[in-house]
Amino acid sequence: MPLDDDAVAEIYREHGPMLRRVVWRATSDADRVDDIVQEVILRVWRQAPQAENLRAYLITTARHLIVDQHRAATRRPQQAQLVDLPEDDAALDRALDQVLVEEALGRLQPAHRDIVRLLYYERLSVAETSTRVGVPEGTVKSRAYYAVRNLRVILDEMGVTR
Repeated sequence: MPLDDDAVAEIYREHGPMLRRVVWRATSDADRVDDIVQEVILRVWRQAPQAENLRAYLITTARHLIVDQHRAATRRPQQAQLVDLPEDDAALDRALDQVLVEEALGRLQPAHRDIVRLLYYERLSVAETSTRVGVPEGTVKSRAYYAVRNLRVILDEMGVTR
């Protein structure tokens, strides 16, 4: 199949920055990030131009490529390791999950994002959050409810199934 430069460029423009963050979190190897991102985008362009959720497909493909490279490097210990991964796949999954959650949080309204950050990341109580934000406790509870509900919708749109 001939390479459609415009299609590949569009995929890279739309998803490249997110994919670079995913790969960086998984490898922490600046030399490999561009190579892996380029390979993932080309693979996805060739194999799944009609993927229902391209972002989720890109992340899954990146994970598979990173794991494959890691496994290949460990079978050839005399060669330099292509990527430096944690000992288990759980650490890679946590890194990928973190990128997805950050991406989803970035799509929330600022007021909802602030409530989520204070309640779930800083672990403040509803009363403490109310004081910090300067709104009644009922408003904090309402914003938290709608923020979590919207996060679920956003994550669904991103193809997150767990």
